[in-house]
Amino acid sequence: MKTALVCGAGGFIGSHLVKRLKREGFWVRGIDLKFPEFGETEADDFLIADLREPQNCREIVDRRFDEVYQLAADMGGAGYIFTGEHDAGIMHNSAMINLNILEACKNRNVKRVFYSSSACMYPEHNQLDPNEPVTREDSAYPANPDSEYGWEKLFSERLYMAYRRNYGMETRIARYHNIFGPEGTWTGGKEKAPAALCRKVAEAADGGEIEIWGDGEQTRSFLYIDECLEGTIRLTRSDVTEPVNVGSEEMVTINQLAEMIMDVANKKLTLRHIPGPLGVRGRNSHNELIGKCLGWKPSEPLVEGLRKTYPWIERQLEQLRGSNSVSVAAE
Repeated sequence: MKTALVCGAGGFIGSHLVKRLKREGFWVRGIDLKFPEFGETEADDFLIADLREPQNCREIVDRRFDEVYQLAADMGGAGYIFTGEHDAGIMHNSAMINLNILEACKNRNVKRVFYSSSACMYPEHNQLDPNEPVTREDSAYPANPDSEYGWEKLFSERLYMAYRRNYGMETRIARYHNIFGPEGTWTGGKEKAPAALCRKVAEAADGGEIEIWGDGEQTRSFLYIDECLEGTIRLTRSDVTEPVNVGSEEMVTINQLAEMIMDVANKKLTLRHIPGPLGVRGRNSHNELIGKCLGWKPSEPLVEGLRKTYPWIERQLEQLRGSNSVSVAAE
């Protein structure tokens, strides 16, 4: 039986990845600071541990795993990473995790290690035009990310590539572009745009309004979780040594995203634009390289993922309201 280690297995992508690997017949160990929030983990072995501590990493990597997936990071949506209030923690925490996990894997002769980077590492000056953002993999340099989160991702990419060159490790790097789907963070400040807008639409009465940060004309692409997992696993098991985009090429404005969610919810709402953290003006995945290297690239329309995500968030709200009403009645 093949074995896999998933770091960040209590998070959104990590918990889905554990399920996918179990379906493939892997024995899976999951690591995180918390258990998955929206269901029981399917990992064979799940440890609560702080990967910023080297000793914890040495104890977790206690064998030679066939595949290691390093997804653990200090991260969140625009309301978390673009305010500037969490920069030191984001850089310190994520860098320490990557340094520790790579060293532990090297010392156990673990060869195949996947790292989840981010499109946030692309230069800000290439993403000023919302209609023509540049995110080809070879456009990463000269470097100029728009956030410290992006700078840390860029540093860690180079760290993984250095371990490949110097120690013969088979490191693989994906630059994720806005992954979304059920069982992801949908409230509390760390949620990303699709989940935040699904929540706002679900909370609003038909004919009401929802708030949008900025003018809503900033552009993004959003990739459904199942396609993210497919790209991740294909890349990990490939011979591709350079960083590769894993994202959708279907670019929409945030206003258009809100309209799509309203259509899924069958609601007509007014958009009220307010100040808020925005990130770059435009971003979209460039998928020529992944198509060439893997013979595959994401293709599911955005609306299909929203049709699966919105009902799940709507149910979370209903459950929350139900639990609140019960507690009020008890008081």
